[in-house]
Amino acid sequence: MLLYGSAILRTVRELISLLCGQSDDVPLDLAALQIASVEYPDLNPAHSLRTLDGHAAALAERLGGNTQGTEFVATANEYFFDELGFTGNDADYYNPRNSCLNQVLETRTGIPITLAVIYMEVARRLGRPVYGIGLPGHFVVRYDDGRFSTYIDVFGRGTLLTTERCRDLALQASGVDVFQNPELLHPMAKRQIAVRMLNNLRNVYFSRRAHQKAVPVLDLLITAAPDSAEEYRQRGLLNAELKRYGGARQDFEAYLRLSPTAQDRAEVERQLVLLRSRLASLN
Repeated sequence: MLLYGSAILRTVRELISLLCGQSDDVPLDLAALQIASVEYPDLNPAHSLRTLDGHAAALAERLGGNTQGTEFVATANEYFFDELGFTGNDADYYNPRNSCLNQVLETRTGIPITLAVIYMEVARRLGRPVYGIGLPGHFVVRYDDGRFSTYIDVFGRGTLLTTERCRDLALQASGVDVFQNPELLHPMAKRQIAVRMLNNLRNVYFSRRAHQKAVPVLDLLITAAPDSAEEYRQRGLLNAELKRYGGARQDFEAYLRLSPTAQDRAEVERQLVLLRSRLASLN
């Protein structure tokens, strides 16, 4: 059950199509901007898309017609990180703006995944093979044209990475050894990247107790994974706190249906008794 109003539903229809697996043709930049509309409801993606177009055109002017992969990466890194000054936002990492592509394009600071989307989408406009790599705790990109391949740390101002250095970054960020699961070094699908961006935004809103904004993020995560019990539990708790008792009841019922042996079942059932009582008193 999506809680979005009809206007917002129209705004994110391509994103919903991507999350539902209905279409893989949705551009990643558009999906990312529609995610940003949770924080910026009046966001018009057109301006940000034109900015990406402009960056692609400016980078193309710096490249020759038959530029090899090594030269492309060097030129792109010089343009993005030296000339434009894109950088990781260490000072205010958990600000929701860092998860919003429109703001990262404006401020040129962000978290790894939004900086990566910018790099990937400019490269896509130029027909260059740059892919998102979802290392645990640290998102990077990979350039791979079959002749030249390298991982790039966009949060670290374009540092080139070996697989061993990727392993070190993941171990440092999350304690996960990617060599034990090599698929973690493979490119992520657009849908996976969108879900990861939503999870980042959810975590930021939870940490800031921005419950009103966390609910639509959970709506979208449930759209992406309708059988995931935990998202229903979280949304039920938020709806109850926001006094949306009907929605909270439905979420808790869905949670117990999807996770019948949940360890907190007794507590959730007590919550349901209270919610039904409150709803009855309103009738």
